[in-house]
Amino acid sequence: MNWGNKLILVFIVFAVMMSVLVYKSINTHYDLVSKDYYKDELRYQDKIDGMDNAAKVSDVVVTQDAENVIVNFPKELNKSKTKGEAWFYCATDDMKDKKIPLEIDVSGKQFFPKKELSKTNYILKLSWKIDTLNYFAEKRVIIK
Repeated sequence: MNWGNKLILVFIVFAVMMSVLVYKSINTHYDLVSKDYYKDELRYQDKIDGMDNAAKVSDVVVTQDAENVIVNFPKELNKSKTKGEAWFYCATDDMKDKKIPLEIDVSGKQFFPKKELSKTNYILKLSWKIDTLNYFAEKRVIIK
């Protein structure tokens, strides 16, 4: 094989590789953090205020047993009427995300059944409101 044929072969291999890369990049699915990313960014100050308010009370504790993920809310807030939601956020696949309204029992706990969640790494984003104060906490949870 002479140098001209080798040069043509190199160009053909290069063209095939570029075509494969373009095809793969067009068919790659990218998930954003949320569908309303920009609207959420404008409300970021509410999240900061919620984190400050949550820092003033005792910490939210997340534990697991065989069937549930258990969230223990601060004891100072047990007697209060709480509204909010828990967002199990999966960074790798938005189809695994779950938003669940908070229904805290009298002991300050909420149970989330593992069978409703995928076996993956989550960031549990808890946001709740008591009277006029917003609270926000994030915890890492690994469902096994």
